[in-house]
Amino acid sequence: MQAKKLTLLQTVTAAGVFSAVSFWYGFMFGRESARRELGGIIDDLRSNRSTTTPTGSSETDAHSKP
Repeated sequence: MQAKKLTLLQTVTAAGVFSAVSFWYGFMFGRESARRELGGIIDDLRSNRSTTTPTGSSETDAHSKP
């Protein structure tokens, strides 16, 4: 049986498809991870806002930017 050789075009096409699929999965995984992380931060901020007094608290001041 003779081994089939891949042409340069087939190799480049296969690499392009692999790269596109890898990028898509990485993008979707990163987006979902960020959504979960930001969702937790938003929930924390919402719970802090409902439990703090109108004058504020030192905990929210600790998270503010300098």
